[in-house]
Amino acid sequence: MRCDGRYLCSRYYAALKTMEQLEKVYIPRVSRYRFCQIMAENLPKLREDIKDISMSDLKDFLESIRKHSDKIGETAMKQAQQHRTFNSVVQKHDSGMGYTRPVYSLNGRTPTQHNGLAAEEGVDQPEEEGVEEDQSEEEVLTAQDLVDFSPVYRCLHIYTVLGDRETFENYYRKQRKKQARLVLQPQSNMQETVEGYRRYFNQIVGFFLVEDHVLHSTQGLLTRAFTDELWNMALSKITAVLRTHSSYCSDPDLVLQLKNLIVIFADTLQGYGYPVNRLFDLLFEIRDQYNETLLKKWALVFREIFELDNYSPIPVETEEEYKSVVSRFPFHDAEIEKVCPSFNTLYSRMSQSVPLLRSKVPYASLKLIVTARSWTEIDDMLRKSTNLLLTRTLSGCLQNLIKKPHIGLTELVQIIINTTHLEQACKYLEDFITNITNVSPETVHTTRLYGLSTFKDARHAAEGEIYTKLNQKIDEFIQLADYDWGMPESDGQASGYLMDLINFLRSTFQVFTHLPNNCNDHAAMSGKVAQTACMSACKHLSTSLMQMLLDSELKQISMGAVQQFNLDVIQCELFASSEPVPGFQGDTLQLAFIDLRQLLDLFMVWDWSTYLADYGQPTSKYLRVNPSTALALLEKMKDTSKKNNIFSQFRKNDRDKQKLIETVVKQLRSLVNGMSQHS
Repeated sequence: MRCDGRYLCSRYYAALKTMEQLEKVYIPRVSRYRFCQIMAENLPKLREDIKDISMSDLKDFLESIRKHSDKIGETAMKQAQQHRTFNSVVQKHDSGMGYTRPVYSLNGRTPTQHNGLAAEEGVDQPEEEGVEEDQSEEEVLTAQDLVDFSPVYRCLHIYTVLGDRETFENYYRKQRKKQARLVLQPQSNMQETVEGYRRYFNQIVGFFLVEDHVLHSTQGLLTRAFTDELWNMALSKITAVLRTHSSYCSDPDLVLQLKNLIVIFADTLQGYGYPVNRLFDLLFEIRDQYNETLLKKWALVFREIFELDNYSPIPVETEEEYKSVVSRFPFHDAEIEKVCPSFNTLYSRMSQSVPLLRSKVPYASLKLIVTARSWTEIDDMLRKSTNLLLTRTLSGCLQNLIKKPHIGLTELVQIIINTTHLEQACKYLEDFITNITNVSPETVHTTRLYGLSTFKDARHAAEGEIYTKLNQKIDEFIQLADYDWGMPESDGQASGYLMDLINFLRSTFQVFTHLPNNCNDHAAMSGKVAQTACMSACKHLSTSLMQMLLDSELKQISMGAVQQFNLDVIQCELFASSEPVPGFQGDTLQLAFIDLRQLLDLFMVWDWSTYLADYGQPTSKYLRVNPSTALALLEKMKDTSKKNNIFSQFRKNDRDKQKLIETVVKQLRSLVNGMSQHS
């Protein structure tokens, strides 16, 4: 009798039963025959052959299951997504925004209704009663449809019958642990596309659904403790992988798709009894990362809007142009329209970035709330995300724009106008949110919008930059000054550089007339910025001229140079008195040059007796002249070599005057020393 191992493999139940009958019943009866003894000796080897062949089949199964895990996971996650969509529609219809987890299964049963599959080969599971064949037009694939589990059952049965079940269990669990580690290892470029994440999740879902199926279809091959241990290990690896790979993602759409995949992934596995709280906790991190990447994306959008703006008022000459602007920036104010009935007046002052921002900001805010569920949560997240969008992203773009070198005074004035319009539009943004969420902004716990502060801060920064750039421009003109400090007499007219500077200041302050000055409170803002800029410019010019006169590098100044300098200061005073900016009272602006005027008058009139006599008196004609300043300038007007000395004519004509000069110098030094002692 010839017994082939492969033949026995296909009929191993009958073969094992036959061997058992031969060994226990028939062979003992005919044991005296030689062939029976040979047969008895070969039975253990035949059993080992069956074990080896079944183990080989199991290894093939383990290799095959790696290829099928992706398809199993894909099918399960599709079913989970379909159930989630269906449940969402039903719940919205029945109970608003309520939320319950969907129930789905890969094997045609709910995950909590697993029937124990027979451990013996050839025992099919009964179909569920009452299920119509045409219940679903699309056939749902089950685990058994995708994977043949018979090698597992066969090998388990063989090892059990042969008394070596523990060996089989240990081998199976060890191999599945190794496969789990391989499944959990992501591709290096997984973060580049959503398909990379999808394949990763499909493989993991497929792996653990196979484990769940084996757990419930065998008796003790796997235990809940083993699968829980395996799942906890997987959870740690999954969360670490997702944190690492998602951190490299700069595309908010991809981050959002990842978030949705995690939700379906978690729902699928939770439906099979796997705890997924750590995955839902990870969703909060993914949401924050989504917000961060989206804010960065909108920062680029805002920068592009600012870069493309020409910072000129939108031309609104016809009603058609007016309607075009209104469609993008529907700003209406009855009080303004009473004072300014012209549509050209209302809209022509903003530049093109204002309506663009007005349309983009609400849309960007909505994109930031995709992870909310209830209306209250939507309202809270919408307000918080809008605040973040305004106070950080848009504000940062505005601040960077204001500091750019190519942004000149005209552009800064336009930015002030634009931020004023945007600030006024914030109330419409508040209404926009309220209309979406139906949550009143007056509710106790409602988050307030901080858009007003964003635009006020940007406007203040623009104003400060105006003052800075204006002073920088004044410095550029001052650097063009080319005085002949030894000239015997003045040219009889102001210096060219100074006249150019004054003409520049006049044209610059004309720019401020672009600011609205006849509607609502724009006039106050216009006057404040213009007056502050004008006063700042005059003070800076006065200080710069004084520093030029007292420069330590300048060793000698002739009276002719002083006279020339005086002509330039006169032009500055005339400019200040011409009211370059309306709103100054009296001679407020001229007072910016008072220090220079009194110093120059002192030297031009040579009125030292009055200065020294009235020094320290509040009614002194030269109250603003500091002794150290007068001394420094007087020292520059002395020449020990006597060449080109302005005092030489005094010494020739009247040496007593030279003594008077020396006396004045001594008295000034005495005053300076006295001041230093008192200080």
